Amino acid sequence: MAFHVEGLVAIIVFYLAILAVGIWAAWKTKNTSSEGDRSEAIIVGGRDIGLLVGGFTMTATWVGGGYINGTAEAVYVPGYGLAWAQAPIGYSLSLILGGLFFAKPMRSKGYVTMLDPFQQLYGKRMGGLLFIPALMGEMFWAAAIFSALGATISVIIDINVNISVIISALIATMYTLVGGLYSVAYTDVVQLFCIFLGLWISVPFAMSHPAVTDIGLTAVHHVHQEPWLGSVNSLDIYTWLDNFLLLTLGGIPWQAYFQRVLSSSSATYAQVLSFLAAFGCLVMALPAVLIGAIGASTAWNETAYGVPDPMTKKEADMILPIVLQYLCPVYISFFGLGAVSAAVMSSADSSILSASSMFARNIYQLSFRQNASDREIVWVMRITVFLFGASATAMALLASSVYGLWYLSSDLVYIIIFPQLLCVLFIKGTNTYGAIAGYLFGLVLRITGGEPYLYLQPLIYYPGCYPDENNIYTQRFPFKTLAMLTSFFTNIIVSYLAKYLFESGTLPPKLDFLDAVVARYSREHMDKATLVKSDNIVLNELAPVNPRHSLTLSSTFTNKEAFNYVDSSPELSNTEDN
Repeated sequence: MAFHVEGLVAIIVFYLAILAVGIWAAWKTKNTSSEGDRSEAIIVGGRDIGLLVGGFTMTATWVGGGYINGTAEAVYVPGYGLAWAQAPIGYSLSLILGGLFFAKPMRSKGYVTMLDPFQQLYGKRMGGLLFIPALMGEMFWAAAIFSALGATISVIIDINVNISVIISALIATMYTLVGGLYSVAYTDVVQLFCIFLGLWISVPFAMSHPAVTDIGLTAVHHVHQEPWLGSVNSLDIYTWLDNFLLLTLGGIPWQAYFQRVLSSSSATYAQVLSFLAAFGCLVMALPAVLIGAIGASTAWNETAYGVPDPMTKKEADMILPIVLQYLCPVYISFFGLGAVSAAVMSSADSSILSASSMFARNIYQLSFRQNASDREIVWVMRITVFLFGASATAMALLASSVYGLWYLSSDLVYIIIFPQLLCVLFIKGTNTYGAIAGYLFGLVLRITGGEPYLYLQPLIYYPGCYPDENNIYTQRFPFKTLAMLTSFFTNIIVSYLAKYLFESGTLPPKLDFLDAVVARYSREHMDKATLVKSDNIVLNELAPVNPRHSLTLSSTFTNKEAFNYVDSSPELSNTEDN
């Protein structure tokens, strides 16, 4: 394959345009935020992201390289087809559920990151534990899509994969570094437009290629391969449901999602953004579905690709760039490549910013440096953006099983963080003991279920498991959902058991080493009354006193917007602001 100068020039122009928009957004951040709230402006955009920009950036966070390439691959692969392309419906339902049940309580309480409610209720130790699967998910996701981008670019313009990965990562990291959420949000608008235009322009040209059979015919009839509509046989129905629930429910507890929710100007706007993004995800999946169908309807021996077909060559995951390269004119394939690059960058920058935001606020500031200045937090965030971006790039270049690691970390988000989020927002009475027990039970059940992508044999063989071609046992039983439910109910049961044992006196207060029951109860009442040890006291000595105004972990979460939401009268709001 020859080196294509035109393709390289097109990519350079596209990347420079994205970088220019990112720098402009960074300038906007600097000029619209005061010196005292610069870190919050970087994390949540000053909480003034409007519906248009917010809808674009939330959609673009999901419509990434994995979403576009993965949907096309699922539709193309014989035996799977559209029936197994779960991401469009799964992520759309995830956004709808997030908008209905999670966006309003998170935004109305004025949190800054997804981990804030965990640290507020369970303490900084638990916040640090939950940071681990959240960080793994973001980092491995960014690495996986950087890896996919490098392979895509190398297919079409034939340049070194490593160079394309490094340059793409540098561009995404650079504008995220200088502008935070503003840069990510405004570049997402440009990127989403490029994805939509680039893919839709490519579809008619690919569909009209002489080697392509009518996709309406190949949807239900065996022509070049099995029909691309696909089917789910009775043996795989539980696997299908397990994966679908993972996408739908496991797609909620991601910092990249809540960063957009918390940047909205109101709780209602946060809900509307979720619904808009759900619609956007479905619309943006349509060209990817069509490209996968075109790949399944093509006689590849009649194209420059030749024989054998992409499935036989084990290049099914590259079907989207292959269709662009071999079934479209050169200038159209370059335009489509820009669309794929946009999809990757729109997700990668979100992951990098999400990971750095959680570290700077929940680990560095709230766990170690509660008195850190705003300027210090900004610099910590910039350093971690660079470090996390470099780490994701290194994993994309060096790791051979990035996708396997991402699948496992995504499972941990679903199995560990989702039930914890349910408990912290909706179940009263849960505490740190239950949270830790639920965390450990979910983690153990997931790891012992095995992972074929990492060649990890299961320790627990659930009903229906079978060996694959590598002799690694694959589970048909929905053990991921079982692990999630176990984690959820363990949290509740252990929390209430610990509460009963301490409050009934069965266990002495000194055994409450996590300060989760007895000590917490004392702290809640410490500021309301004078505590005395003498029995010889006058009644008025127990009168309530004013609370202490000391800097505590919980006070860092206090936000006037939360109180404005509870009582939305204009008079009260004006009084608060003054």
